[in-house]
Amino acid sequence: MSGLTIIVPVKAAVPNITAVKLDPVTHNLVREGVPLMINPYDRNALEFALRLKDKYGGKVITISMAPLSGKDFLESTIGMGADEAYLLSDRAFAGADTLATSYAVARSIQRLFSSFDLIVFGEETTDSSTAHMPAQVASWLNLPYIYYAVDAEVKPEDRLITVNRYLEDEGVYETYEYKLPIVVSVYRNSNPPRDIGLIRKVEAKLNNLVKIVDNNTLKLERECIGLRGSPTIVAKIEDAKPVERKKQIFKGDPREAAKWLLDNLTKEGVIKP
Repeated sequence: MSGLTIIVPVKAAVPNITAVKLDPVTHNLVREGVPLMINPYDRNALEFALRLKDKYGGKVITISMAPLSGKDFLESTIGMGADEAYLLSDRAFAGADTLATSYAVARSIQRLFSSFDLIVFGEETTDSSTAHMPAQVASWLNLPYIYYAVDAEVKPEDRLITVNRYLEDEGVYETYEYKLPIVVSVYRNSNPPRDIGLIRKVEAKLNNLVKIVDNNTLKLERECIGLRGSPTIVAKIEDAKPVERKKQIFKGDPREAAKWLLDNLTKEGVIKP
């Protein structure tokens, strides 16, 4: 085994939420023409993968399903240390929910890579926070998966990996051992990401290191991708109306202030007596 092949699916996030628009008919996000950045928690996943590469050798490959404007943020993953990057971009992929997205990502991995050792995800995305993708991709590929990973040790000769994970609510660590390949989701507060190297990112741009792949190449089933393959339906969208503030201020002794606050929250029904 000559090093690890690690695939890191990443998602395009919108840094400026005021630039986000909704399609009035489909109620889906309109991402075309909107500047994109890498989902912050995916950088922790990429760091997890890069640390394994630093220790055991091999290569790290990032992959994302996004509009063509996603090429720039994938160049940033190469700037951070990834060896290759693939942009899955096709109008047929538009409007996908997590089921259709996970199908597209899983089947693309099967078609683009003859073998791999690990698929490493971020814990969730900042825009939807579903955390569906790792389990769904693992299901499509019939692979074991583990969430909330913080670090791992690999025995390349035995094709074994020991993964430590942290359960935040319980405050405990757990250790699991698997046969490779597996799918890993990285705990969002672990593996602080390294800086993005400007020189490497510029090289990625100048040398077209991000490979763009459409569905003419992948030949994914049309009924399973994009809006067609998405059972999730946004039935209605309403503008959130701001809650009017009473702007009440109590000045005086802290103990009296606490009692005043408790009494008022009880009267408002915010807390029960």
